[in-house]
Amino acid sequence: MWTEEAGATAEAQESGIRNKSSSFSQIPVVGVVTEDDEAQGVFKPMDLNRVIKLLEETDKDGLEEKQLKFVKKLVRCYQNGLPLRDLAQIFKILNLCAGKIKNQPHFIESAYDIIKLCGLPFLKKKVSDEITYAEDTANSIALLGDLMKIPSSELRIQICKCIVDFYHAEPPKKHIPGYQQASSSYKIQMAEVGGLAKTMVQSMTLLENQLVEKLWVLKVLQHLSTSEVNCTIMMKAQAASGICTHLNDPDPSGQLLFRSSEILWNLLEKSSKEEVIQQLSNLECLLALKEVFKNLFMRGFSHYDRQLRNDILVITTIIAQNPEAPMIECGFTKDLILFATFNEVKSQNLLVKGLKLSNSYEDFELKKLLFNVIVILCKDLPTVQLLIDGKVILALFTYVKKPEKQKIIDWSAAQYEELQLHAIATLSSVAPLLIEEYMSCQGNARVLAFLEWCESEDPFFSHGNSFHGTGGRGNKFAQMRYSLRLLRAMVYLEDETVNKDLCEKGTIQQMIGIFKNIISKPNEKEEAIVLEIQSDILLILSGLCENHIQRKEIFGTEGVDIVLHVMKTDPRKLQSGLGYNVLLFSTLDSIWCCILGCYPSEDYFLEKEGIFLLLDLLALNQKKFCNLILGIMVEFCDNPKTAAHVNAWQGKKDQTAASLLIKLWRKEEKELGVKRDKNRKIIDTKKPLFTSFQEEQKIIPLPANCPSIAVMDVSENIRAKIYAILGKLDFENLPGLSAEDFVTLCIIHRYLDFKIGEIWNEIYEEIKLEKLRPVTTDKKALEAIITASENIGKMVASLQSEIIESQARQDVQNEQKVYAKIQATHKQRELANKSWENFLARTSNAKTLKKAKRLQEKAIEASRHHKRPQNAIFHQTDIKGLNTTVPSGGVVTVESTPARLVGGPLADTDIALKKLPIRGGALQRVKAVKIVDTPKKSIPT
Repeated sequence: MWTEEAGATAEAQESGIRNKSSSFSQIPVVGVVTEDDEAQGVFKPMDLNRVIKLLEETDKDGLEEKQLKFVKKLVRCYQNGLPLRDLAQIFKILNLCAGKIKNQPHFIESAYDIIKLCGLPFLKKKVSDEITYAEDTANSIALLGDLMKIPSSELRIQICKCIVDFYHAEPPKKHIPGYQQASSSYKIQMAEVGGLAKTMVQSMTLLENQLVEKLWVLKVLQHLSTSEVNCTIMMKAQAASGICTHLNDPDPSGQLLFRSSEILWNLLEKSSKEEVIQQLSNLECLLALKEVFKNLFMRGFSHYDRQLRNDILVITTIIAQNPEAPMIECGFTKDLILFATFNEVKSQNLLVKGLKLSNSYEDFELKKLLFNVIVILCKDLPTVQLLIDGKVILALFTYVKKPEKQKIIDWSAAQYEELQLHAIATLSSVAPLLIEEYMSCQGNARVLAFLEWCESEDPFFSHGNSFHGTGGRGNKFAQMRYSLRLLRAMVYLEDETVNKDLCEKGTIQQMIGIFKNIISKPNEKEEAIVLEIQSDILLILSGLCENHIQRKEIFGTEGVDIVLHVMKTDPRKLQSGLGYNVLLFSTLDSIWCCILGCYPSEDYFLEKEGIFLLLDLLALNQKKFCNLILGIMVEFCDNPKTAAHVNAWQGKKDQTAASLLIKLWRKEEKELGVKRDKNRKIIDTKKPLFTSFQEEQKIIPLPANCPSIAVMDVSENIRAKIYAILGKLDFENLPGLSAEDFVTLCIIHRYLDFKIGEIWNEIYEEIKLEKLRPVTTDKKALEAIITASENIGKMVASLQSEIIESQARQDVQNEQKVYAKIQATHKQRELANKSWENFLARTSNAKTLKKAKRLQEKAIEASRHHKRPQNAIFHQTDIKGLNTTVPSGGVVTVESTPARLVGGPLADTDIALKKLPIRGGALQRVKAVKIVDTPKKSIPT
């Protein structure tokens, strides 16, 4: 059978070779080397076709000896490497030799020698030879896998050695003129193209009882599996399951397990992980893995054995992620739970009796891997009973305590800290499934006591050098973080036994105290972790207080204060990516669960301007917060004190709360694709609230217990909440609205009527689709309801038109007022310019000045009384000698000025000018002044 297949392969190769190589040479050449030429490294021409024809001949005397002689000569000629152009003919010769082995055993040596040559470098004469002969080379290398079918141990081992040499390329022993070595990765690439990995995987079935050959094949597959292409080929050839089922085969050297695990690792990493897991998820593979792991766990003491044990456990963990894997059926789950807890919970099981883990790195990694596999296994609900039997909760809780100074711990301080954090993280996954075991171990008390230690000033120098210890170096943030995660997981089970026990132990007060302590000691270095801790605290408080008035009262004003503190966070931090968004969501949730419904807390929240902070957040216009904030606002509006706070709020540019809500309504309708004209008026009075989704979605008959599209629309957007808030604020007395706002407000006011009409319209359409005919009375009532709904739409549209027209008239009036103001401004400007021109004329033209003076005097005279009252004293107001036509200022008498210099306040100006001028005064323009000489005083000499 094998000979016929080999012959067919040879014929196929020969036809391909002729098509490919005929353009280069009619006669393939092989180097025949003499002793002198061999010293120089030169090929001499030789007809390879003659060798092929000779091997194809049969039934001649002395033919076998002649054939062997020619093959030996060929091997001797190519002892420095195989040229790519001759590779197809050489492998055809190899195939012919292999076909003769069954009847002529002497050809084993010839085939062996030729295969040995394949480990030598491939040689190229031209740079393009690698591309030109790529197909021939790939087919030739693929033939090596087919030759593994020959039942010769020596030949099989040589084939494996040859393939391994692909990955350890060596330079040619001698340089051959005109040739150069092909690239080092060329053989590897051609092995991928030819699919060598598939035939090598298939050859494993031929070697079940031949350990040496099997180890060599595994070594080959180990090298081949370093390539993603080969891994994909091996995966399709069912290599994973084939290798895994033989992990327990006897092997004194230990190579079988090592190489098999390495191949499985590579298959999982470099091919389809899901496919490989599916192949390994059978009873036979898992039983093999189980036995290997147990043997290594119990009897492996060397460094190598421990590493191999951990590798097997990682592979098992990956398989356990498949819910279809029969982990429980094969007993592997039970053993893994036993191994994970035997150190903490004493067991009489013979598997772990006398076993003890050291603090070596491998055993430390094993402990973490066992914690991890428990988390994976607990996702399969049938595992729960095994976790109970194995006392997993009790074992994990042995780590939830502060480090004891006097106790001798096998693990180092850093190792213990990492295991402690890993154990608490594991509890977060396991404890919610085992509530009774959690409560029987006093889980709440242990966690709260541990949190108390985390908050204390007890000096503790954590290492923070693990995944779970991130951000916990030199502090207790990591321990607090995972403990709060555990509490949050338990609280959100909504199990009243757990929550009641927590409240009785003072959890609410303790959580508020921790939050306050964190606020008082800001830590910018670990800001993200601090934010996560704060979020978890608020979520725990929300879970405990929801639907319990007494617990809300315990939350009280101190709880409200921490909520308000978070709400005052700078809005710019919401975009930082550190977790402020999550913290804000937790805060809003705590308002809903811990404050609403408790009137003292609500009043305190309002008193501290909490509504203002909510509206400030709403004004940020972030859609992810809007729905929740509006829901809180709806509930708060039940408190009669809320309306005053809402109406008193002012945002940027004096925006009011009503204006903000209406703006959000318009934005929501735009996103929903509701039809409105440019003035925000209703277009379709029959369907004034219809969204684009409702338009596209056809109405289909639904059962009575299924909500229709119109009903679902109420909960899927924020319009209903905006309607509820504005309704509680009274639609008629909303401050700070524009005409556009009033147009939208008309629709909001009638939202409920429109929605009722929409639902009745759906009912009517469903009746039509179901081809039902209501009785006459019902039909009339239905038509009347639909008509009334449409009339409401028309009425609202009419009212909107009136508002728009009124606003247009008001805009015209305002425009006219502005124009009148502009005209008055221009007129005042003209009068000012004319006055200035008159002033300039008086100062530049004497005649104009005199005329103005006469007119001024005439006006003054006309303003006086011509009949003086008796006994009246007349005071002269004019100052003689002034040449000005502007009104004079008040005359001021300066008492400090001597009368002899100015002649008194009413002295004639012309006379005064003859006096001695005062320096700096107005009298300095006098030219001639007579100075009276004063008698000189004698000066004593």
